[in-house]
Amino acid sequence: MNRFLDMDTIAIIGLGYVGLPLAVEFAKKYATIGFDIHHARINELTSGYDRTLEVESEKLKAVKITYTNELEVLKQANVFIMTVPTPVDEFKRPDLTPLIKASETVGKVLKRGDIVVYESTVYPGCTEEDCIPVLERVSGLKYNVDFFAGYSPERINPGDKLHTVSKIKKVTSGSTPEIADKVDALYASIIEAGTHKASSIKVAEASKVIENSQRDINIAFVNELALIFDRMGIDTLEVLEAAGTKWNFLPFRPGLVGGHCIGVDPYYLTHKAEQLGYHPQVILSGRRINDNMGAFVAGKVVKLMIGKGHQINNSKALVLGITFKENCPDIRNSRVIDIVQELKEFGVSVDVYDPQADKEEVKHEYGLDLIEKLTLTDYQAVVLAVSHKEFVALDFARLNENVVVYDVKSLLPKNQITARL
Repeated sequence: MNRFLDMDTIAIIGLGYVGLPLAVEFAKKYATIGFDIHHARINELTSGYDRTLEVESEKLKAVKITYTNELEVLKQANVFIMTVPTPVDEFKRPDLTPLIKASETVGKVLKRGDIVVYESTVYPGCTEEDCIPVLERVSGLKYNVDFFAGYSPERINPGDKLHTVSKIKKVTSGSTPEIADKVDALYASIIEAGTHKASSIKVAEASKVIENSQRDINIAFVNELALIFDRMGIDTLEVLEAAGTKWNFLPFRPGLVGGHCIGVDPYYLTHKAEQLGYHPQVILSGRRINDNMGAFVAGKVVKLMIGKGHQINNSKALVLGITFKENCPDIRNSRVIDIVQELKEFGVSVDVYDPQADKEEVKHEYGLDLIEKLTLTDYQAVVLAVSHKEFVALDFARLNENVVVYDVKSLLPKNQITARL
């Protein structure tokens, strides 16, 4: 058997939407440590509960994972896999703080022969130019002599119970040819869909960052179409359905583009490009379109309210959903907040209801108090921002005809809404 697959213990650093499902898969075959800096997260996982809803309690309890936030326990590991977030700051610049801190943590326990694999989405070169020097500085060990590295970008789709971690093909890479083989063998042992071994860490990093940049640009195109067709008085969805009858027309839909990947990753790529003296045009123009869609929706809602004779100042609107996608509690980088804030700028009083989101997380992240009980009465406007399953059964048809119903997700029948994106 490959020597790499005989290694004693694998440590997953960061137990969020990416790290926990990965830890569960590894724990089926290897001794696995789950490391997270948050005490509450360690406690809930130890009890068999996952607040992200990515892993059911039965599956958590069916595997043996040592959950910890103690360095002493982490010292037992031979392979460290980094699955911490890589957000952007308020100026849309990459924020490597979680990645650097995680690298410092691992550097304190790194031993000769250990391998550190990064899964967090970064720009090409980040692993070896930004993270490895931290590992060297803290550990006192030399890269590719005393310890080694790999990069295998995460492809988790939060809330997706079909395309789970083992069923998505995995890109792998390593800092030397031998390590690349070992990293690939490790992932191949748990990934049913197979692996693709990239020629270098930089190639693997680039492959991940362009996956989401490509999707972002495609959504930006249909969002721009929605802006154009709105001025023409044409229903965008009907246009897309007609165009979609051609076999090679791509089935993208307009909408808010948020979350931990699509709304963030393009900025990592453009940041690196600008460092090298190239100023991206297409990527950044797509980002500008997508970042402004919340404001467009809010402005459209206000215009429709005026059209129905409502006084805007002190009027009330209900926004349904605050998570960044349907049937998932993930609120990271949700662009629904743009609609809420813009409506408030117009003087509208806004209630937000989301049965899937954690109320404390929403309060901490966005300063919003979610309403506890849903009622469709006493509002001049209702904005369906997220297509949670709980909203499908709502009877919008019974609303007064003077209530503006705006369907961001094109979820409802056309005869039940005032307008849609």
